[in-house]
Amino acid sequence: MWLIYSVLAACSFGLRGILYHWTSQQSLNRNALLCGTFFMGSLISLVCALIFRQEWSVTALVGVQMGLFSFGGNASMFKGFAVGKASLVAILTGLPSIVVAMVAYMIWGERLNMMQISAFVVIVAGILLVRYSNEISLSNLQGAQWGLLALFLFAGNDLTGKWSTLLQSSLFPTLFLMFTTGACCFGAWWLKDYLRSNKDEQHPQSKWNLRNTFLIGMAVGITNVVGMILMIKAFDYGMAGLVSAVAAMNVLLVLLYTRFVLKDKFTRLEQSGLAMAFVGIILMRLFAS
Repeated sequence: MWLIYSVLAACSFGLRGILYHWTSQQSLNRNALLCGTFFMGSLISLVCALIFRQEWSVTALVGVQMGLFSFGGNASMFKGFAVGKASLVAILTGLPSIVVAMVAYMIWGERLNMMQISAFVVIVAGILLVRYSNEISLSNLQGAQWGLLALFLFAGNDLTGKWSTLLQSSLFPTLFLMFTTGACCFGAWWLKDYLRSNKDEQHPQSKWNLRNTFLIGMAVGITNVVGMILMIKAFDYGMAGLVSAVAAMNVLLVLLYTRFVLKDKFTRLEQSGLAMAFVGIILMRLFAS
């Protein structure tokens, strides 16, 4: 069951990635967009919590930690893209599942058998091949520190999600606090930039006003909250490292979008990475138990 939830989460996050890719090509305010994304997640989580009458217990406060990790991971990733090599940052942000598997083993004693380890390695290797760039060398590591920070923060978010299931925290109250925390953080960041731009009298022209940007962010937020719901359900049934690795395959959906919609050509490494990742999923299905 965990594998089904994980694959569905990867599909949802992949759709989110496609929307992120599209919005990145537009001249809009990134923080306003992400504030809208997290606000929508908060709104949907609140409505679901009320409809299903879920308990608002103290354990739901773990959602605040999830929100801080998610905000920090996204902020570090965007900072890395701004100051360093995008390819390097992309590789590093594709590795949280390794950290998750190691920490889950040390804290909760989650052990993988040899076949599961093999499937895990194949999936991670496939993801890395997809994200790999020949432009990277030891003398060209700009942004590595931000990529590493994003790696550990995203891993922290996954581990906290798993922890919420061990605490038996109610799903939607936890997600409400997570998304509300993220929305407040991105909203505060947007407000700081807005006040600074007014002070410096910089008013760039764009067809994307803040209202439209926020609404687009809310649309993206639907895919984000669905992905989080599915991922938390996967954590409830499966081991953290395996769930994290499968969910990280969302990058493959983005790659397929760039190939068939944007008509980009696959490199041999990308083709090899796609094949390896899908083989890894098949192996995971065969040796899921």
